[in-house]
Amino acid sequence: TAFVVDEVSTIVKEAVEGAIGGNAYQHSRVNQWTNNVVEQCLSQLSKLGKPFKYIVTCIIMQKNGAGLQTACSCFWDNTTDGSCTVRWENKSMYCIVSVFGLAV
Repeated sequence: TAFVVDEVSTIVKEAVEGAIGGNAYQHSRVNQWTNNVVEQCLSQLSKLGKPFKYIVTCIIMQKNGAGLQTACSCFWDNTTDGSCTVRWENKSMYCIVSVFGLAV
């Protein structure tokens, strides 16, 4: 079974919309939002019943003109393992979620 990026991307988008939705950036709520996003992603990914171990990261950043550069590198089996990064935004913040799926 391969890592299906479109399937994972849909799960991530739904998790972000559910956790943050139409909220404006609030520093006091960011920790809860990030936890909700990663927990919801992991919950839905595990329900797929695929033989994968998952790693989910979430960054929420206020839109204030600051720059952000990220990079990742993976040493794995390209035929089964995979990754997916989704960037979501509204008027006041960015949310960047990365999911790595490693076949068991």
